[in-house]
Amino acid sequence: MNILEADSERLLAALRGLLARKELVTADDIAERIRVTDAASPGQGARMVARAWLDPEYRELMLRDGTAAAEAMGIPMRGAPPLGVLENTAELHHLVVCTLCSCYPRAVLGYPPFWFKSAAYRARAIRDPRGVLAEWNTVLPASVQIRVVDSTADYRWMVLPRRPATTEGWDAERLASIVREGDMIGVTVVQAAG
Repeated sequence: MNILEADSERLLAALRGLLARKELVTADDIAERIRVTDAASPGQGARMVARAWLDPEYRELMLRDGTAAAEAMGIPMRGAPPLGVLENTAELHHLVVCTLCSCYPRAVLGYPPFWFKSAAYRARAIRDPRGVLAEWNTVLPASVQIRVVDSTADYRWMVLPRRPATTEGWDAERLASIVREGDMIGVTVVQAAG
C-alpha cells in the first residue's frame, strides 16, 4: 500500500468513526449501502422495463414515480435521488446525459459506463444528439423529436424504451433479456433477437 492509499484509508476510517459517533450513520448502514450499490446493475432496470411493457398499472406508476416503481420491484432507493422515467414514443426519443459530471441512476442501472462520464459524450449529446445516436447505429426518422435530458445530483433519469412489435407473447424474463443499458439511457433502441 502506498502513502496515498494509506492516507485515504485513514481518512475514510476517521469519517466513518465521526459519522458513527454523531449517530448519523452506523457501520451496518454503510455496509448495507455498499451491498445495495454493488448489487445494482442494468439488469434491474431491464426488469422494470419488461414489467412496464406487460403491466399497464406498473407502467403508469413508473412514469409517475420512478422511485416507487423501483421499490415495488425490490430495488432499495433509500438515500438515492428521486428517479424520473421518460417514455420513448414514435414521435419522441429521450437521450440522458449529465452535463456536469456523471449523475446516473445507479440504484437501477449500476455504475455508469465510462463513456457516459466523458467530456466528449456530455458536450456532444447536447450539441449534436443525432450525431451521437448515429455513432451508436441509432438512426431515427427526421420526424422524431430528440429531447436531451440532464440527469443531476437532485434528480436522476432513465428511459422507458419502446417495445419492439415483434415481442408480442414474450414473458417478462425474455423481454428483460433484450433490454440493454444503452436503451435505458437513450443511445440505443431495443432490438428483438427473434
